[in-house]
Amino acid sequence: MRSSWGCLNPSVAFSNHERARMELNNKEKARFLKKLSIGTPASGCWVWHGALKSNGYGYVFAGGRDQNAHRVAYQWFVGPIPEGLELDHLCRNRGCVNPSHLEPVTRRENIKRGAMEEARQRRTTERLTCSKGHPWNEQNTYVHAKTGARHCRECHRLREIQRRHSRN
Repeated sequence: MRSSWGCLNPSVAFSNHERARMELNNKEKARFLKKLSIGTPASGCWVWHGALKSNGYGYVFAGGRDQNAHRVAYQWFVGPIPEGLELDHLCRNRGCVNPSHLEPVTRRENIKRGAMEEARQRRTTERLTCSKGHPWNEQNTYVHAKTGARHCRECHRLREIQRRHSRN
């Protein structure tokens, strides 16, 4: 089945029976294993060092086509992905291909989990630092009188230095 934009959509195109037959040959298995490394024991992630999409997910050419690396790992080590479900990264690391970090869930649940994690990260990091890691504190924060937006004084200082050097 092709999606409205003409691409083959693997989550829709194959039934469970067809997915179960998507086996990797020995050459594909060896190539796959060369592109991952086992992360720190604390995280347990299997970090993908092969090709990455712009959204952070790894991909690999296997079974005659490009596939998401985490889906290939799950199908290889666990089995077929149940019909109508997609894989959620429990570790929230899109570059992880550890099958024990992947859970088949509905699209709705996956989106809900991702949004909750994103909101949690935003709350904790935005409160403490700017996007460059400088602390939000009284000495380093300027609040715009009209908009109420806060600005990092250190970032502003560094931008001014860069601007002055680029003029010379």
